[in-house]
Amino acid sequence: MEFSYNWDFNSILFNWDVLAHGLLVTMQISAITLTAGLGFGFFLGLGRYSRLQIFRFPSNVFVELFRNVPALVVIIWFFFAFPIISPFEVDAFTAACLAISVNTAAFSADIYRAGIQSISPHQWEAGRALGMPYLTILRRIVFPQAIKRVIPPLTSRGIEAVKLSTLASVIAVNELLYSAKQLSAIHFNPIEAYTAVALIFFMIIYPLTRFSYFLERRLGHSD
Repeated sequence: MEFSYNWDFNSILFNWDVLAHGLLVTMQISAITLTAGLGFGFFLGLGRYSRLQIFRFPSNVFVELFRNVPALVVIIWFFFAFPIISPFEVDAFTAACLAISVNTAAFSADIYRAGIQSISPHQWEAGRALGMPYLTILRRIVFPQAIKRVIPPLTSRGIEAVKLSTLASVIAVNELLYSAKQLSAIHFNPIEAYTAVALIFFMIIYPLTRFSYFLERRLGHSD
């Protein structure tokens, strides 16, 4: 059986502004979730590393909860359930940002924790021998060394957050994938629309992936 398909990207080219707006929303979601997720994940990582149960227990509960619940389920929960059980109204954009942020925070927390734990105990002993308090040892000895080790995996988490932004289309956030869905419904060209989206994401994510590999090699050699 012979198969043929006549590709026609004219409708995509003539409506490039629709995809451009969707890409802008995708970048907004990615920037917000990266900033919030990696920032909150840092404190969660410190909490999981802490010997004090008042910090360690809630951090562990948060991380285990959002690491083991799919991000899509969390997005739907924030959008439909959160406004019912709380006095706060949450629109689709905010729900998506919240869900992807907590997912990013949960996974990045273990990256931070592992980075701190990778520092030799002798470094801690040296700091104590100099009379440094706990926080000073963290700030002056541990963090400068740990940061080099966590940057490559954190970059990978950032790439994953960009990919997760497509899940926002499920609750009608007008990001890149949802914009393609609208175009395909109007012009009956789903193959071209989704192919264009795939190419756009590839052009964004592939350089970031190569940059992540570069950081991993560069910082790995500097240890």
